Amino acid sequence: MEPNNQTRVSEFILLGLSEKPEQETLLFALFLFTYVVTVTGNLLITLAIGSDPHLHTPMYFFLANLSLVDFCLATDTVPKMLVNIQIGSKSISYPCCLTQMYFFHFFGIMDSVLIAVMAYDRFVAICHPLHYTTIMSPRLCSLLAGGPWMFSCFISLTHILLMARLVFCGSNELPHYFCDLTPLLRLSCTDTSINKIFVLVVAGTVIATPFICILASYVRITVAIVKVPSAGGRKKAFSTCSSHLFVVALFYGTTIGVYLCPSSVRTAVKEKASAVMYTAVTPMLNPFIYSLRNRDLKGALRKLVNRKITSSS
Repeated sequence: MEPNNQTRVSEFILLGLSEKPEQETLLFALFLFTYVVTVTGNLLITLAIGSDPHLHTPMYFFLANLSLVDFCLATDTVPKMLVNIQIGSKSISYPCCLTQMYFFHFFGIMDSVLIAVMAYDRFVAICHPLHYTTIMSPRLCSLLAGGPWMFSCFISLTHILLMARLVFCGSNELPHYFCDLTPLLRLSCTDTSINKIFVLVVAGTVIATPFICILASYVRITVAIVKVPSAGGRKKAFSTCSSHLFVVALFYGTTIGVYLCPSSVRTAVKEKASAVMYTAVTPMLNPFIYSLRNRDLKGALRKLVNRKITSSS
């Protein structure tokens, strides 16, 4: 039943990562640096893959999609925090809060599903190399990349519709630096049981299920690599998966801690620290993780940068 004797909340106060004013200058500098590196790195990866015909393969097609999603995920949360620190205002209107939460979940779900799709691509490449081209056809690649966009849109919209039915009439202080679902549910003065059930269902669908599929893929990949007769062949096969495994560890290690751990072991500090990892740190590191050990991608990046320098001179 909706409370009638209290005023509805029309805006929220984002308390940010720290409530100490003296730390905000340092946080601004750190997150500005992180965001600039994230934007530059992910856009360079996307442009390099798109401009080099040699990289028009399923693996790089999915990587370009992941880089685009990482750029959008960081853009949804970090700039708002930077603006709040710069102008000294921590408020965000209720509609803007729901909009930010929609895109955060949209791109977060996309990240999770795309990482699982990339694991399937590596599984086919290593376990079924002779049939790789046939299995990973352009049509299947389009479905594997396009399907998550539609699925993510549906899940995120459902989250927002369920959130819109809630009433916020008490405290409007959100102990976070963006509008995340779990902290918002704690502020509602109406029943949130349906929302919490949906959170668990979605977490199981878009976090636990892809993670289990990734683990199953890498069990099969490991078995296949062990059977490779030459040490050089085993090293080459493992090197194609090591970057992806590192990304899996970064992304799922933080999201599982936030959305699948019992609420009794979660704190606002832990939630904010995990959120920083998968909204700022991971999108910044992904371009380096995938490019540092990849000769083809480094070559494409050099060509792209040299082309831009030549055209501007």
